[in-house]
Amino acid sequence: MNETSLNLLIQQFVDFLSLEKGYSANTCRAYAHDLDDFLAYFMKNRALPMTGEGDDAKREATDVEVVSSVVIRGYLGQLHKQQIKKTSIARKISSIRSFFKFLEKHGVIRHNPANGILTPKQAKPVPAYLTVDDVFRLLDTIETATLSGKRNRALLETLYSTGIRVSELVGLDVPDVDFFTKSIRVLGKGNKERIVPIGQPALDAIENYRQCLHVQKKIDANNRGALFLNKNKGRLTTRSVARVVDKAALTAGLAVPVSPHDLRHSFATHMLDAGLDLRMVQELLGHKQLSTTQKYTHVSIDRLMEAYDHAHPRK
Repeated sequence: MNETSLNLLIQQFVDFLSLEKGYSANTCRAYAHDLDDFLAYFMKNRALPMTGEGDDAKREATDVEVVSSVVIRGYLGQLHKQQIKKTSIARKISSIRSFFKFLEKHGVIRHNPANGILTPKQAKPVPAYLTVDDVFRLLDTIETATLSGKRNRALLETLYSTGIRVSELVGLDVPDVDFFTKSIRVLGKGNKERIVPIGQPALDAIENYRQCLHVQKKIDANNRGALFLNKNKGRLTTRSVARVVDKAALTAGLAVPVSPHDLRHSFATHMLDAGLDLRMVQELLGHKQLSTTQKYTHVSIDRLMEAYDHAHPRK
């Protein structure tokens, strides 16, 4: 690489994430957004101390070599002043750190200005989840007299039965569901494929929906396209699924809003409460790191402590 213009380097970095690392389009957009935000700050604050001296200090403001740790800390300070959430600041710093590590690895810069930049400490919130009774109530109150009702029941049953991400759900194709082995093939983050078990109620709901789809929309049962379709016979979007879940929660009279990810949290919590090994839950969820799965144990531990307090004779 011999191009030192920051905006072009950012594009090269995002291309690298997409083509070589296999990151999803959403993840790449998030990196691009974070780095564009940093670039905008840098261009607006060119008077900040630079790394060069003499002739080096006269470089174009977009030259990556003039970005120093002082510039990055100034950007971090601005984010704090704007009262940006710590989780968002941590993500932005992570994007910047990854970007400059990429430049250092490819010989674009000699010194990484992001070294030594600390990520702000942040609380680890307990994931929101539904009780088993609330999940059953949510699923059982979905009307299935119409095609859309059958679809909605099938997709919610699938979310809770498998614990997959909503992005993975909308990416499912008809051949990904194996009724014989009771499993689905899922393409997760980083284009990593995994096989996930699926329960009979979800399979029955899928079969019921696809049969109705064949009758009403004349879509061949052997069609190899998207599993869940919108009214125009196109693939459902994650936003559409979120609306379906939200509406179902309102209909069921649940006290709190429910998102597709809450069903994933509920799946993980209920699996752990039932005694499933943490590493098995990690595999089912498609988590790269066990630490990501461990956050669900806080819920189970809280419940364990509550049970202990009620049961132990010497509380």
